[in-house]
Amino acid sequence: MAEEKLYTLIQQYFPSELQQSMLRYESLFSEVQEIRCRIERPLVLRLRQNREQIVIERLTAHQLHHIVDRITQGSVYAWEEEFRQGYLTLRGGHRVGLAGKGVLEHGRIRTLKQISGLNFRIARSISGAAERLIPHVIESGRLRNTLLISPPGCGKTTMLRDLICQLSDGIPEQKFAGVNIGVVDERSELAGCVNGIPQLAIGMRTDVLDGCPKSEGIRMMIRSMGPQAVAADEIGSEADIAALEEALQSGVAILTTAHGNGLQDVLHHPVLKHLVLQGYFTVIASLRWEHGQIAMTLERG
Repeated sequence: MAEEKLYTLIQQYFPSELQQSMLRYESLFSEVQEIRCRIERPLVLRLRQNREQIVIERLTAHQLHHIVDRITQGSVYAWEEEFRQGYLTLRGGHRVGLAGKGVLEHGRIRTLKQISGLNFRIARSISGAAERLIPHVIESGRLRNTLLISPPGCGKTTMLRDLICQLSDGIPEQKFAGVNIGVVDERSELAGCVNGIPQLAIGMRTDVLDGCPKSEGIRMMIRSMGPQAVAADEIGSEADIAALEEALQSGVAILTTAHGNGLQDVLHHPVLKHLVLQGYFTVIASLRWEHGQIAMTLERG
């Protein structure tokens, strides 16, 4: 399935000569996490465990502009808000980061122009990715507050997405009926919404606030949708922490992630350590690459 999605992506947006070059590496498609496109520099497939495969040595401006034209369907202006945010979300939930020249208005970025670089981040829903975590998260039919820690590329977003999906749909073997979950998807990575419709599997009882700052979105979700749990990816700011603390005090479970190489990194974080030291997270798991596979260590729970 992952290979089919990536093949479709390449067919849709890349010029024919680049399609042919990339399809020479079809055997690597299941490992591709990003496709990096930069004018006058190599086109690179970024693989698991920080490995790379150079597809061509020099990407021309014409080739990159062809890709941008296909992504925006020939109308960059229709995507001005997305350009201002610095990324677009495509069908299938794939996200394309943008680099170029910022156009300022009243001291803030209004849009980007002269696009010089693209980063296709390949979205994958992996059913069962959270299987090892599930027994720790559910206790007597209730959800435990959960934090996933990992460096980039170790699967914390994928595991969080599957955790949300399973908890939302229900888990018969755990006699868990499923709960309403509010996802605050600030960068469109968890649900991958296009026109408000999630492109990735997030469960039947899940509501999504897409493109909304986590600090505001968590409060909005609790007020408007009455979830039993809220989920957000990559917390870290003081505003994020304050919103999560309010959720916890309201009796809403939290499911979230943070960057780091383990619990000790989080304990050195200037604001995130507060939630950990106060004992708000009853389940903390660290992810890492080990012998070609993602390993999980339960730090707490």
